[in-house]
Amino acid sequence: MTFIPRTLSALLAASALFATGAAHAAEYPARAINMVVPFSAGGPTDNVARSLAEAMRPTLGQTVVVENKAGAGGTIGTSYVARADPDGYTILLMHLGFTTAPSLYKDPGYDPFKSFEPIGLVVDVPMTLVAREDFPPNNIKELVEYVKANKDKVSVANAGIGAASHLCSTMLIDALGVDLLTIPYKGTGPAMNDLLGKQVDLMCDQTTNTTQQIGAKKVKAYAVTSLKRVPTLSDLPTMDESGFKGFQVGIWHGMWVPKGTPQPVVDKLVKALQAGLADPKFKERMAGLGAEVLNDEANPKALEAKVQQQVPQWAELFKKAGVPKQ
Repeated sequence: MTFIPRTLSALLAASALFATGAAHAAEYPARAINMVVPFSAGGPTDNVARSLAEAMRPTLGQTVVVENKAGAGGTIGTSYVARADPDGYTILLMHLGFTTAPSLYKDPGYDPFKSFEPIGLVVDVPMTLVAREDFPPNNIKELVEYVKANKDKVSVANAGIGAASHLCSTMLIDALGVDLLTIPYKGTGPAMNDLLGKQVDLMCDQTTNTTQQIGAKKVKAYAVTSLKRVPTLSDLPTMDESGFKGFQVGIWHGMWVPKGTPQPVVDKLVKALQAGLADPKFKERMAGLGAEVLNDEANPKALEAKVQQQVPQWAELFKKAGVPKQ
């Protein structure tokens, strides 16, 4: 029997593992990739995902299939990806709710620092304050007066606890200094459907989901949440210029894969993401929806820094607002 020292045995094992990983990465991707969106189809994050999936396909040489796993403010789909095989065939497209869930849920099902490998930031999307088409107030000044006079009757829809629409409406309620009836849904699509159906009064939603509805006059729009006006909605004032000084919320989107995904696979996905964001058709689509493409931040370091900065920031805000964990 040949004796192999432990250190040599460990090196051989490591080499074999590296060779296996390198071989896997060399053939990656050999089949279609699932891009999980933790919200319902037809919502703002879904809109970004479907355009991005198409834009990444030429670089990857494989189809990217968008898979919707909605519920619990995005935590169901996000935790699903956290538990997936780290082989690069299951990727996550999620917005800033990724960093708020740990402060909103006792057990979100994932750790924002330990469960994923970051790929990069994708787009930043401002939000719009909109109402059902026949809501009485016609501008932001009238809206404030109406809400304060009818606070027990006004309802605000959101896509679920921790969703972007929930965060924005929480900030709005805090700024107004009134308690309004909040109605959570399992995604922005169902919430928007009820707003269009005049079942709820107000909603704070991303421009990727409201621009077309505003243009078609199917909803009444009051303001945008960016500090500068949105070119595609230039008639809408900002919340800041409407008297809500400093009111700003932009919904950044990022891409992740499960922790332990081989570095060569991560590198290929980063390359595909960057190529996708540079695609003229993708840029045109995002511009039409009021979204800013984050080309310079489409890398792991930028996304990791964003998560590190925002998790404690949101925790402090929710603690101050007295928002209980679910």
